[in-house]
Amino acid sequence: MTTHFDYLPPALQEELRKIAQAIVVPGKGVLASDETIAGLGARLQSVGVQNSEESRRRWRQLVYSADIADSVSGVILREEALSQKADDGTPLVELLQKRGIVPGINVDKDVVPLWGSEDECTTQGLDDLALRCIQYKKQGCQFAKWRCVYKISANTPSYLAIAENANVLARYASICQANRLVPIVEPDVLFTGDHDLDRAQKVTETVLAAVYKALNDHHVYLEGTLLKPSMVLAGEDCPMKYTPEEVGRATVAALSRTVPAAVTGVVFLSGGQPDQDATANLNAINKVPGKKPWPLTFCYGRALQASIAPAWRGKAENTAAAQAELVKRAKVH
Repeated sequence: MTTHFDYLPPALQEELRKIAQAIVVPGKGVLASDETIAGLGARLQSVGVQNSEESRRRWRQLVYSADIADSVSGVILREEALSQKADDGTPLVELLQKRGIVPGINVDKDVVPLWGSEDECTTQGLDDLALRCIQYKKQGCQFAKWRCVYKISANTPSYLAIAENANVLARYASICQANRLVPIVEPDVLFTGDHDLDRAQKVTETVLAAVYKALNDHHVYLEGTLLKPSMVLAGEDCPMKYTPEEVGRATVAALSRTVPAAVTGVVFLSGGQPDQDATANLNAINKVPGKKPWPLTFCYGRALQASIAPAWRGKAENTAAAQAELVKRAKVH
């Protein structure tokens, strides 16, 4: 195996590093507002709002114009949002830029079955990714996100799923960096099932080790990346219940054994945890003693936005109350 390769040009390395550092400034996290159209539509419909492009535009205008800059450093958008504008004609992405919030974009094209496995999956969207990244950068995006999913069962995640998804994440990260976008690498180990905390930790360590081996193989510049992992959680059907302190210790141990110190930051996904659990577990992770060479913060979607829709209900007169609820949730995390 040859060891001759070129790193990114120094100027590009510096650009990526500065973007990544701006996202993990102390006391702030990332708002993931990149739900699928169906996912966002379900939230709106739950409070009596029709799932239309106009309703989704109004929802995003509400979120992006809220005074969340004290707690939120970056926002992940869906592609549809890049072409939408506020009531006064301002592109929605500019609402974030004016508040000093870094805009990002979800670039994967969702999961697909991984044939030959036990109901496992991989993620599609690499074919035209370079061209899309060029366009997203022109539209104001500075970072990207790509999610791969891992399921824990008696026989999964399999070696095939671990290796395939690690390579996909590395290819994505390499393409993003070549086109001046900081990649957020998201290996999402689901907490569905009845596995215990020890099993979750061992799977997380195996997955992360494979991901960083692949990133190294693809010569990805780690200082220009962020990691978005799941917390180490026992399966939701596990009879044993664990404290936030136990979750914190297991999570920090898994990261310490696998994530290089060069990585600029770790932004945890909530993974469908209840708001209170996501907050308590993140606080516990940050309180674990010992070496943690990366900033540890949040990249939450549902945990920040779940309570906004009931406060809004599609009515203009409720906008201020809904935005106040978002500000409160962001500060709590």
